[in-house]
Amino acid sequence: MQIPRPDYLDKLLRKRGNGRVKIITGIRRCGKSYLLFNLFKEFLLANGVAPDQVIELALDDLANIRYRNPFELVKFVRSKIRNPALPHYVFIDEIQFSSEEKNPYVSGDQRITFVDALVSLMRAPNLDIYVTGSNSRMLSSDILTQFRDRGDEVRVFPLSFAEYRGACPEKATALRDYMVWGGMPHVLALPTPEEKSLYLKRLFEETYVRDILERNHLRNSAETLGLLIDFVSSAVGSLTNPTKLERRFDTERRIRISHATISQYLDYLEEAFLLSSAKRYDVKGSRYFSSQQKYYFTDIGLRNARINFRQTEPNHIMENVLYNDLVRRGFNVDVGVVPIQRSVPGAGGRRENIQLEVDFVVNRGMDRCYIQSAFSIPDEAKQEQETASLNRIRDSFQKIVVLRENVVPWTDERGIRYVGLEDFLLGEKVPSF
Repeated sequence: MQIPRPDYLDKLLRKRGNGRVKIITGIRRCGKSYLLFNLFKEFLLANGVAPDQVIELALDDLANIRYRNPFELVKFVRSKIRNPALPHYVFIDEIQFSSEEKNPYVSGDQRITFVDALVSLMRAPNLDIYVTGSNSRMLSSDILTQFRDRGDEVRVFPLSFAEYRGACPEKATALRDYMVWGGMPHVLALPTPEEKSLYLKRLFEETYVRDILERNHLRNSAETLGLLIDFVSSAVGSLTNPTKLERRFDTERRIRISHATISQYLDYLEEAFLLSSAKRYDVKGSRYFSSQQKYYFTDIGLRNARINFRQTEPNHIMENVLYNDLVRRGFNVDVGVVPIQRSVPGAGGRRENIQLEVDFVVNRGMDRCYIQSAFSIPDEAKQEQETASLNRIRDSFQKIVVLRENVVPWTDERGIRYVGLEDFLLGEKVPSF
């Protein structure tokens, strides 16, 4: 099944021939290689590029293990240049498999990495270089510094709902299925729920967890990492932090593990693109809280599979799906907090400080939007509850409530916009911001 991904293809085409290394990142099996080696390559071949102008190398293939050495990598690419007068497109898959090697020509322990190899190849004016990687550590500030501002990241996500629905034969049930199975591309090719479930579970254990354990030398920590993933899976859409998780390990499993270690493991999960975190932002005070944050899974199907599809609270799943779609669109997304004071009933006029939550504070440049995720609003009391935080924000930025049900978009007397989830995810009938 071929799933067109025009947004990502367009990003690659805009960066084509710009003299920089194009680094395609994202969780494993989300379609990075397919984008590069199929969709982008097919476009090039259909538009005048000869097959021998495309140099391809997959570093996760054991047949290519020697080219994980950066010196051998450079030799391989240069050996494939057939006509120096023509542009050549270099595709290197899973660059994070590249090793570090000692520089044999100098004393000391100077290391040569894939960055050195790619910078060297960039000096050839006829090479246009594209690499894929499944580990955000390769885009750390140190590595970007070594690229000397000559690397461009293109982040690829699992299928958006719009992409999923376009390839799904059952349009009427597409959103329901997407919120269960997620957007890993291969899921669409599997015909039964049993096959989809088995695929996602195996992918989680045999690919992601194994990668994290091996990459970070945690072979003796598989049980701890697994429990942490289970805890985070069951707490999607809830505020947490390493200290709270430390207490949970102690009270539920009688396991002593420091919050510092938990924090490091959470970083590993984010580096593997399994999780993303959203910070808490004080809308009135214009400042961040460092105490707690929310974690969301890059693919909701993987999260559901991890907990055997037991916890399927529609509001939390919907919130995760919304978060992913906003991040995919290129927005910066925080969890909003609106501090207020209110009277305590029966306390003689005493007042208390509370915090109302805004599900998402969405920013792009100077533009902002506030979004509340609500499964349904059956009556005025529920409407007041869901919009309490939005109604106390005094700025003029747009405010949107996204509902699970299909509704005709409408705006209330306070200027809050209401739209159905499916319309929002398809980008239809949603105000631009």
